[in-house]
Amino acid sequence: GEKLGKILALFPIQYLSAGTCVTLIMIGGGTMKIFFHIMCGDSCSLYKLKTIEWYLVFTVAAILLAQLPNLNSIAGVSLIGAITAVSYCTMIWIVSVYQGRLPNVSYEPPRGQSQATRIFSVLNALGIIAFAFRGHNLVLEIQGTISSDSKNPSRLAMWKGVMFAYLVIAFCLFPLAIGGYWAYGNLIPSNGGMLSALQKYHEHDTSKFIIALTSLLVVINSLSSFQIYAMPVFDNLEFRYTSKWNKPCPRWLRIAFRGLFGCLAFFISVALPFLPSLAGLIGGVALPITLAYPCFMWIVIKKPKKCSTTWYLNWTLGAVGMILSVLVVTGAIWSMVAIGIPIHFFNP
Repeated sequence: GEKLGKILALFPIQYLSAGTCVTLIMIGGGTMKIFFHIMCGDSCSLYKLKTIEWYLVFTVAAILLAQLPNLNSIAGVSLIGAITAVSYCTMIWIVSVYQGRLPNVSYEPPRGQSQATRIFSVLNALGIIAFAFRGHNLVLEIQGTISSDSKNPSRLAMWKGVMFAYLVIAFCLFPLAIGGYWAYGNLIPSNGGMLSALQKYHEHDTSKFIIALTSLLVVINSLSSFQIYAMPVFDNLEFRYTSKWNKPCPRWLRIAFRGLFGCLAFFISVALPFLPSLAGLIGGVALPITLAYPCFMWIVIKKPKKCSTTWYLNWTLGAVGMILSVLVVTGAIWSMVAIGIPIHFFNP
């Protein structure tokens, strides 16, 4: 039904958007700390902020920038985010490959794991990949802003945009993953990923300007991404107000909504600093939005003949998507239990 459909669609979108914003606070705040350390140095006499304080600095900056009203108005922000993402990804993998493989690097999987643990680790990895491609939760939101008619349906423009966007994403992530794995192997830090590896292993043999610029680009990208991924939450809050009171959302309330969400995301980032370790779980929960819901929506909208080829095909693909989501979530939970994650509350 309509009510259940809204709940099933709204929960993973809001869940993934909020989880992404919390993660961005951790990434952005942590990278701000790295940037300050690089620019100031060990002998700096300035007061060095703690990690929580850097989270707060990033959150305040994100809230101040999050005053644009809707997705249509943040096209420039999205462009800045795309440019910075391409730039820092390219810089990281080029520097890593140029510096060569680390001594004693290994590509062997961890030993001593059971077959079941390895299988569920693979499923957890799929969830992490899904989280990395988390932009899919905004596809329908973006398509809703495109004008559409019988001659020029929005799906055509959206398809071209999606193809180009994922081409750019692949251009960023595949060289980063392949080059990073070749350069660092099993020595890559568990927290911070490639950026931490770049600073940890090449801080002394790479230009300080390169590492600082890379960190700055990551901060700018995190600020830009925060605006994009928080917009579904903002839109939902404003839609509820407009539906209930039947009048436009005033500016002061829009600012309050954004400030409240930013404060909540900041609180979660401080209270649950191990949240990035749950990337596989977060990605798995939101996976049906990409793999299952479109198939079911197509059946409801197009109403193909029952038991026809397209009817069977979409039901099969939708069911496979739901099953894969369950398996990925199970793999993430299994990995957390079997391998363990460092749980520490209010201690980022």
